[in-house]
Amino acid sequence: MKQGWEIRKLGDVCDFQNGFAFKSNTYKETGLPILRITNIQNQSLEINELVYFDAKDYKENFDRFKVVKDDIVVAMSGATTGKLGINTTDTVFYLNQRVGKFIPKKEILKPFLYYFLSTKVEESLRIAAGAAQPNLSTEQINNFQIPLPPLAEQQRIVAILDAAGAAISKAKANAEQNLKNAKELFESYLQGVFENKGQGWVKDTLQTLLEKGWIVSHLDGNHGGDYPKREEFKNEGVPYISANCLRGTNIDFSLAKHLSPEKAATFRKGVAINNDVLFAHNATVGPVAILKTEEEKVILGTSLSYYRCNTEYILPEYLANYMRSKEFKQQYEIIMRQSTRNQVPITKQREFYHIIPPIDYQKQIVINLEQLLVQSQKLEAIYQQKINDLEELKKSVLQKAFSGDLKTATAV
Repeated sequence: MKQGWEIRKLGDVCDFQNGFAFKSNTYKETGLPILRITNIQNQSLEINELVYFDAKDYKENFDRFKVVKDDIVVAMSGATTGKLGINTTDTVFYLNQRVGKFIPKKEILKPFLYYFLSTKVEESLRIAAGAAQPNLSTEQINNFQIPLPPLAEQQRIVAILDAAGAAISKAKANAEQNLKNAKELFESYLQGVFENKGQGWVKDTLQTLLEKGWIVSHLDGNHGGDYPKREEFKNEGVPYISANCLRGTNIDFSLAKHLSPEKAATFRKGVAINNDVLFAHNATVGPVAILKTEEEKVILGTSLSYYRCNTEYILPEYLANYMRSKEFKQQYEIIMRQSTRNQVPITKQREFYHIIPPIDYQKQIVINLEQLLVQSQKLEAIYQQKINDLEELKKSVLQKAFSGDLKTATAV
């Protein structure tokens, strides 16, 4: 430990205030705002879903439960145990139960405390709280150890961390925007394809394409009430996949279940084969992937439907990309907004329009999209790594700060 620094218990240099047990049946739509665990998000306070109370409903003095500007709070139970927030607004909130407030004493600067808490306390307090049901006590918090330099050194560290944090945040924001642009590059080209239709392009409903024989079959994983029982799934056999197996544009067969050949043979519906285009239409709506398999068949769960193309007229690779486009998404998003269930029924899918160019043009579109996809994925990987590196840099700077090794602001 650096000379002049001390290791102190948090309770020695900082008081801690627990929240008040407001009764939910006294919540109001207006009044004094209550700060609940759900309002602590991303080291700040989310105030869009506040509840309120009227002090006249209680006999207590609520002054000690106030959260004023720059106060630091922590979630003390639930899935977000240890999450920190700081009140950056001029609004005065009131602590609900299981939300605590740090009140630093004269030995410690509030910004120094916040920097330390934001990097160390969340992880350490989670461990101290146990695994299954995280739950922090005041005693656990007060016994947490904090390295404490003199006030002048605290001020120096805060100034350096402010400068480094601003630079890292700016660099991260730029990287995130570049990542967003890289992802949109592919989508922008895809959308442009369907906005600039040429001669010979066809726009027909799925029902019409089925009648014309351009799409050979369109069924879902409806098993007619014969859903496999848990004990009928095997460690190996015929793959049985659901919407959760569709990851990005691919199918993750490691997430598949399996049926015996005998059981799989009883299914007449929901039987997909190689090169079928799969569409997640229930619960998880929207993912599209082409089935690539050496299996004779794959059984689909009820959350998937498949489109089997007549390749004289429609390429599976083209259809899959079309079904990922904004042009197609808009059609099922309308259906979902009109329904209380997160699904797109087969009957509605048959009404959706599909834009089909001549087969030679489809081939060129597929080639262009594949090349663009490779380029955009490379860019995404670069910018995502940049973001990861910046997060690691931030952790490194903070670690040096509280070990006494921080010299100057780190260049980004």
